Amino acid sequence: MQEKYLPIGTVVLLKGGSKRVMITGFCSVDGNESDVIYDYNGCVYPEGYLSSDQTCLFNHDQIDKIYYMGFVDDEEKEFKAKLKELVANLNNASKEKVENLTDN
Repeated sequence: MQEKYLPIGTVVLLKGGSKRVMITGFCSVDGNESDVIYDYNGCVYPEGYLSSDQTCLFNHDQIDKIYYMGFVDDEEKEFKAKLKELVANLNNASKEKVENLTDN
């Protein structure tokens, strides 16, 4: 499997899925589970974004197959580096929060 955080526009099939999904964003939160951050958000392919209730949130490990890799240039590479740093900081903050709760 490719490195985590595939580029916008990448078309994938999720495990157990029958419809392909195009990645449209990163680090999304479900309105019902605000404490869970998903790696990606996407829309059905080839239809595209139809409405907010027809988007999906998923994690990298749920990807079964990559059909098309989105556009990659220097700007995308710089963004991906910043994204990884942001996620690492969020993960560290979450761990510290859990440790503080268990220490009390």
